[in-house]
Amino acid sequence: MKILITGNMGYVGPGVVSHLRKTFPEATLVGYDMAYFASSLTNASLLPEHSLDVQLFGDVRNMSADVLEGVTAVVHLAAISNDPMGNKYEQITLDVNYRSSVAIAKMAKAAGVGSFIFASSCSVYGAAGDQAKNESSALNPLTAYAKSKVFTELDLEHLADADFKITCLRFATACGMSDRLRLDLVLNDFVAAAVVSGRISILSDGSPWRPLIHVKDMARAIEWGVLRDIANGGEFVSVNAGSDEWNYQVKDLAEAVVAVIPGTTVHLNTEAVPDKRSYRVDFELFRQLAPNHQPVYTLNQTITELYESLVAMKFSNVEFRDSLLMRLKLLTSLQEREYINEELEWNHKPNLRAEAQPSLETAK
Repeated sequence: MKILITGNMGYVGPGVVSHLRKTFPEATLVGYDMAYFASSLTNASLLPEHSLDVQLFGDVRNMSADVLEGVTAVVHLAAISNDPMGNKYEQITLDVNYRSSVAIAKMAKAAGVGSFIFASSCSVYGAAGDQAKNESSALNPLTAYAKSKVFTELDLEHLADADFKITCLRFATACGMSDRLRLDLVLNDFVAAAVVSGRISILSDGSPWRPLIHVKDMARAIEWGVLRDIANGGEFVSVNAGSDEWNYQVKDLAEAVVAVIPGTTVHLNTEAVPDKRSYRVDFELFRQLAPNHQPVYTLNQTITELYESLVAMKFSNVEFRDSLLMRLKLLTSLQEREYINEELEWNHKPNLRAEAQPSLETAK
C-alpha cells in the first residue's frame, strides 16, 4: 500500500500521518505540501513528518502526474482552510480547493489509484436552522470555502467507478491539540482565551449551532475511507463525519470550557448581527457505514487536552488572535516578508517541470 497525503503539514495532517503510520505500519506514506505552516510547531516532541517515508514539497495547483506513480490511495487534505482566508483569497480558494482537487483526482484515476478520500466540510449546509441536516438535505454554502467543497463534491461524483472509489468526508468543525495547532477554530479559541485572560469573548450572541470533531477522530474517519470497499457505501459516497453528541451551540462550548478552567468568564456580544453560519448535523449514515471508526474523544477530554498542552507551552499571548497561530495572519506575514506572492506562490521557487503541470482548465 502506498498512500499520498496532500496538505499533510497543516493542522489536521500531523494526526492523520501518525494514525496512518500506526494503522498501516508497512505502508509507504508520502506527504505533499506547500509548507506554508511547516514552522508552526506547537509542543511537538518530534517533527510530525518523521512518520512519513517521503516528504514532497509542491503546489497542488501544478502537481506533476508522476507524484501519483504507484499510489494506492490519495488522502486529499490540501486546501485554503477557513472562511477568513477564503474571503481574502476567493479566487485562489476556488483554484486550490476546487479546480486543483478535481484535477488531482483525474490524474489519480488515470494513474490507476484505487481510492480518493476528500476532506469536505459540514459547512456546505450553511444557514440550516435548528433541524439536523443529513446527506439528503439541501446545501446552502455561504462562503468561498464552503462553495469550493460543494463544487468539488459535484465534480468528483462523476469520476467514481468500480476501480476508483471516492469518499467525501463532510467533517464537522475541527478542534483539539495538534503538533501544528490552529487557534482560528471556535473551541481552540475559547480554550486559549481562558488560559491567557480568564475571559471568553464570543463574537456572536452564542446561539449558532456547530458540530465538532477532534482532529484525531478525523484521522479515524480517513482510515475508514482508505479501507472501505464498494459494498460499504458504493463507488461514491459523501457522508457527514462526526457525532450527534458533538452538536453544540457556541455558548454551550464556552460554558464547557468554564467547567474545565474554573474562574473563566463568558461575555456574549448581544448586539452582534446574527451569524448565518448555523447548522446541526445528523451523523446516522456515518454510524451505519463506519461503526468501527466512530469518534472516541469527548468534549471534556478535548478541552482538558488543549488546556494542559497550552499550559505546558507556557502560552501567554493575550493578543493571540493577531498571532501566527491564526492561519490568515501567518499567510499575511509571509506575504509582507515577500516569501510568497499575491497568488500565494513561493517567490524563491523556480518553475521546474513546467511542461508536466496539469492545466486547471481541465477541472472547470
